[in-house]
Amino acid sequence: MVITDAQQSQDDQLRSRQIRYLVMMSVRAGCLILAAVLVSLRVPLLPVWLVLCVGAMILLPWLAVLIANDRPVKPEHRLLHRQRDGRDEAAPDALTPRGEPTVIDADPEQ
Repeated sequence: MVITDAQQSQDDQLRSRQIRYLVMMSVRAGCLILAAVLVSLRVPLLPVWLVLCVGAMILLPWLAVLIANDRPVKPEHRLLHRQRDGRDEAAPDALTPRGEPTVIDADPEQ
């Protein structure tokens, strides 16, 4: 296993999902404000803009919950895991071709 293959901690995953949820809900609030401004300004094609804003306000909470509850892909399902340098996945990384463990020592004499 390489350190780049390590998963994020549970706290980091939760924090990133919370940020995504907050951003999506902020966009929803922006759509509500935009719809109110468009109505007060009486812009051309007002019904089209209102349908877009209302559609976004209806879909965004549903999408935000789905994305916020989503977890990262498990390592066995990651494409990177399957294409790692063409090595055999059944062979552990810490073993030499003869099946002996690799010893890493700070002493250069050995």
